[in-house]
Amino acid sequence: MDDLTSLLVSGELAPAIHPASTFKASGPEEFARMASEPRHPRFYTRYGNPTHRVAEELIAAAEGAETAQLFASGMAAVTAAVLTFCGQGDHLVLQRVHYGGVTSLASGLLPRLGIEVTAVDQRDTQALTDAIGPSTKLVLLETPSNPLLHLTDLEQVSGRGPVTLVDSTLATPVNQRPLQLGADLVMHSATKYLGGHSDLVGGVIAGSQELLERIWQTTLVLGATASAFDAWLLARGLRTLQLRVQRANETSQRIAEALEANPAVTAVHYPGLLSHPQHDLAQRQMPGGYGGVLSFEVADYATSDRVIRTVERFALAASLGGVHSLITHPAAMLSGVLTPEQLDEAGVKPGLIRLAIGLEPADELIDDLTRALAARS
Repeated sequence: MDDLTSLLVSGELAPAIHPASTFKASGPEEFARMASEPRHPRFYTRYGNPTHRVAEELIAAAEGAETAQLFASGMAAVTAAVLTFCGQGDHLVLQRVHYGGVTSLASGLLPRLGIEVTAVDQRDTQALTDAIGPSTKLVLLETPSNPLLHLTDLEQVSGRGPVTLVDSTLATPVNQRPLQLGADLVMHSATKYLGGHSDLVGGVIAGSQELLERIWQTTLVLGATASAFDAWLLARGLRTLQLRVQRANETSQRIAEALEANPAVTAVHYPGLLSHPQHDLAQRQMPGGYGGVLSFEVADYATSDRVIRTVERFALAASLGGVHSLITHPAAMLSGVLTPEQLDEAGVKPGLIRLAIGLEPADELIDDLTRALAARS
């Protein structure tokens, strides 16, 4: 990945914030040109903004893409992409286990629009490729997936006709480069690692100029525009992305190994472990590291509840990718999206706990978890 700290815009060590919603033109001819030019940075902020452009250039550089586009949220990015490439009578292939918002989009809104959806276990490469048919316009992937850290073999699934969009939020550009593995587009919830400080909401898609201009036309209609301040916060966060992710990689590996050795833990899900069923794929596909999210299982719900209530260095909160370590109960988080039967089918058990690792010392986090696992009610 390019060193983002060395990428300056107009020689500025810290970019300016452009809060303006509209910009002045010198005359009718310039006004017409500004209005017709895709993603003009100085026409009207729904079309684009100079502060957006700074963040987009940094993300494009990080992903090795021609260009990138910023959105008001990760869900805004996914929705704009799906509605760009899929319409009535079209077919979408996606994974069985996705981010909850994507699951709601696929099961609720898309069928109402006449878009057929096929969900497949992402670990079954043959099933994924077999699901692609003549009417398939988009293949929507997430790797690693949340919360069980399953992987999709991107080289095997990409390049089969439909546009391939990969949610690489958990991996980040530091650990994984989907475009180099054959994907057409890569998206992130910028709220997470790219921002890195739990103080912005945003989404981004990176890829070719041609595909991003098509998505931009949809975004104009949806109005899913990020604020200039969130774009500025994102540009700030991107400057330290590599350092933060490398620290999270190292700490997560140590925590996963410690949990695997703990007798109170029945399973640990982390691609960096030799015991992970897809560890070989992770080594090939994630050369930068295995990320800052892991999950583990304990005997039952009562035990998971006790651990979550006992830890002191982990905050019980949604999201991930910030400087603070977080702990969540995936079954509780997904209960509003999936039925108990669907949770069981997805492998999200009552005793599953997810950790999102921040920048605290690894020893302190391991000691906290060890103490909580040994606690008695």
